[in-house]
Amino acid sequence: MPIKIAILKETAEHERRVAMVPVVTARFSKLGANLAIQSGAGLAADFADVDYSGVALVEDAGALVADADVVLAVQAPTVEVIAAMKPGAVLASFVYADKQPDVLRQLRDGRISAFAMETVPRISRAQSMDALSSQAALAGYYAPLLGAVQLPRILPMMTTAVGSLRAAHVLVMGLGVAGLQALATAHRLGAVTEGYDVRPETREQAQSVGAKFVDTGIDARGEGGYARELTADEQAKVRDVLTRHVQQADMIITTANVPGRKAPRLIDNAQIQGMKPGSVIVDLAADSGGNCEGTIPGQTARVGRVHILAPFNVPSLLAQQASELYAKNLLNLLELIVKDGALALDLDDAVVAGTLLTHGGEIRNEKAKAHFEASSAQEPRP
Repeated sequence: MPIKIAILKETAEHERRVAMVPVVTARFSKLGANLAIQSGAGLAADFADVDYSGVALVEDAGALVADADVVLAVQAPTVEVIAAMKPGAVLASFVYADKQPDVLRQLRDGRISAFAMETVPRISRAQSMDALSSQAALAGYYAPLLGAVQLPRILPMMTTAVGSLRAAHVLVMGLGVAGLQALATAHRLGAVTEGYDVRPETREQAQSVGAKFVDTGIDARGEGGYARELTADEQAKVRDVLTRHVQQADMIITTANVPGRKAPRLIDNAQIQGMKPGSVIVDLAADSGGNCEGTIPGQTARVGRVHILAPFNVPSLLAQQASELYAKNLLNLLELIVKDGALALDLDDAVVAGTLLTHGGEIRNEKAKAHFEASSAQEPRP
């Protein structure tokens, strides 16, 4: 009997993506699966129900997941929807369990095998499943465009009959996937680009997309491909070097995130006050609090004569292709755990073990487990 894969409609604010796009459905069917999708799931990304050929449509989320072997979503479903899933079913979505203890509790108690897409290990064989990276690439591409619309000047050099206009200077802070893509886009648009990161090995990556690297002399390489937090002394040294570059920039794009923590502060108010009138900062860390003093997550703020753009969920602004990339991430994950038309979870596999949040009534992610137990211990007892 074929397994049933159910795709939920997203209900979270600012979320336009969908976990399945029409162009990918045929590849899911090759897994030996029957597909069902909640009615209207793709509308926010401009995919109509009729576009999903050969996929069953179900109106009610609870009915959709009740007999599903696999449930796919972008954001974690509500507690009520998870409670309607059958024990032993698989859920694959972003979860961010530290922010949603009730969801984590229901996943555990409901004996759901939950794959948290934000925890896909950053190893070579998992690159095709790395949803954080696929979404960050789109966010990085879009950031210079958002900034260019707000900037009261053009990005490229232009020669006119009455003189030349110099190219704008764009500084990108944080050279992960999003930052490098932002540099590449700004360079293609004609800006003079600089990149900064606390990890010195990103120098060559910045140079490969046409940017100069801002070297502060600090090495802050961390675990798992992420940067570690800087000490107070390191932050002071970095600040001294960066201030000059910050105040020369016409546009700054910040992308720094530390998983599971508030976004690190990269730019303070004094630095912003010294920036050129009309300068723009695009803060891509708004979802985790922002990288700049004065950032108002989800809004555009004015600090002195500088605008700080801090949009939520930037990949969702490019919902069609963000959904396509995410659907392919999910497909590659399912190809790992579905064998001969049936679920087959190899708990010794590094990707499975690294991504599996809950399974068999247990919380398997150690960080999520520790955070959950600490939070539960602080809850008032009846």
